[in-house]
Amino acid sequence: TTHAKDALHAVPEYAALRERGRAVRLQLRALLEEEAALEERFYLRALQLPNGTHPAAPVGDESQARVLEVVGEKPAFGFQPKGHLELGEELDIIRQRRLSHISGHRSYYLSGAGALLQHALVHFVLAKLVPKGFLPMTVPDLLRGAVFEGCGMQPNTTPSPVYRIDPARFEDLCLAGTSEVGIAGYFMDHAVRLQDMPIRIVCSSTCYRAETDTGREPWGLYRVHQFTKVEMFGVTAAESGAESEALLDEFLVLQKDIFSELGLHYR
Repeated sequence: TTHAKDALHAVPEYAALRERGRAVRLQLRALLEEEAALEERFYLRALQLPNGTHPAAPVGDESQARVLEVVGEKPAFGFQPKGHLELGEELDIIRQRRLSHISGHRSYYLSGAGALLQHALVHFVLAKLVPKGFLPMTVPDLLRGAVFEGCGMQPNTTPSPVYRIDPARFEDLCLAGTSEVGIAGYFMDHAVRLQDMPIRIVCSSTCYRAETDTGREPWGLYRVHQFTKVEMFGVTAAESGAESEALLDEFLVLQKDIFSELGLHYR
């Protein structure tokens, strides 16, 4: 074997190829360093580009918003109606007071009928969507920063709406504020067969949001740090350019069905 190796090293072509391999390796190392520098420079800039909005969405702040449709009649009362928090506290099904020493600001408890109502609403939506071909899914609450970035969120901004886990103990993990992040991660970095699309997902998840202080204290169960949400998520093809719009319209019809079946007035 040693004799064969010596003979091989003596062949000029072999020596030349080995030398060429070394040169390519050095070239590649320099190019990889250059690629890393370019990616850091341009990727950070690309992260600042916002997601595209729907072409029909008005440009501007809330003053530019348009009401597209009003469904049902707004109830009229012969008395001053109470809000959800006042009603919930009187019925002892919502607690949001005296929690600073337990769970801090913007937290709450649901108990009795309040807890049962949350479970019932989740089950109601799942029972409606699964027979329509939606794949039910549960997702991780803790996800890597790259998955958030892929969804257009920046977990490292200050102040950040995303809870980050102590990086000294757990590298690069954040709590999801919506199941969209976990579902997007499920489909990340692999191909989906064209004949399988559109894929419709329904997911109930706990959503964690480090809501920042805007100076205006929200009232009741709004802008809370943790809540349960059921979400519809779709993966579509882009062969004609109309697939995403069609699935959005389908989701909108289903949302309206859900609200109407619950007997709610909405816009």
